[in-house]
Amino acid sequence: MVNYRVENLLALVKLLKAEGCNVLDKIDDSEYGKFAWVIDPEGNKVELWQPPSDQ
Repeated sequence: MVNYRVENLLALVKLLKAEGCNVLDKIDDSEYGKFAWVIDPEGNKVELWQPPSDQ
């Protein structure tokens, strides 16, 4: 799985959904940050990660 570090996960997820991307509905919020997942056109799962604000 590919993991991308992002600055504003919620805004990016909203934008990707508006563009028609296959974004999974689940968003995890943990001590390690926020995580969301997108499925690319070839079926690969891509992880989006926003680290906690203290990093």
